[in-house]
Amino acid sequence: MPYWILLGMGVLLFLFVIISGAGDDDIDIDTDVDVDSDFNISGFALSWMGIGKAPLILLLATDLSLWGLFGWMFNVWLGEILDRVPSDTLSFVVLILSLVVSLFTGGLIARPIGKIFAEFGEDTSSDRLIGRHGTVSSATIPLEKQGRIGQVDIIDKSGNLVTINAIVPEWATVIPRHGEKVIAIDRQQDVYLAIAKDSPDVDRWLRVTNKK
Repeated sequence: MPYWILLGMGVLLFLFVIISGAGDDDIDIDTDVDVDSDFNISGFALSWMGIGKAPLILLLATDLSLWGLFGWMFNVWLGEILDRVPSDTLSFVVLILSLVVSLFTGGLIARPIGKIFAEFGEDTSSDRLIGRHGTVSSATIPLEKQGRIGQVDIIDKSGNLVTINAIVPEWATVIPRHGEKVIAIDRQQDVYLAIAKDSPDVDRWLRVTNKK
């Protein structure tokens, strides 16, 4: 039962991280061991547990979830193997062993999980792709009033590859084709406006933008 409670607490914290977006907090504590000085035991321990490598709330959620999971697993496995060991002794061994394993494992995976949860917490309706460069993945990017859309593969600020629907504004003079580079300049509901990179359209867009 205690391990199920720990697992439940960890899951609840994960839900809180998703809702609040706490997974994308940038917390960077220098816990590296200085090999040129005396052995820094406290810094090594903090780094080993993942402290300073991920937001603390996410690290806590990961550790609690793993502690509950490993504790339940070890309790089942060791309970079948060590039937003659006193239950109190077995419980203590499982408690310490699962804690150590969860702290070590949580320190390893907390940062990658933090990046994943940051994506869940990110506002997908935002204009975070405006001004980003992309590559045309469809045959062409049609003009705004043609009633069709093209597609562009673009890298967001987090380094994730995103495929977006795109059209070319009516004032543009260049129609981007497959494999050519474009810039996302605006968004209209679920469609982005894009113009060909290194074209006269870019200069016009920059002039208009600078006047605003």
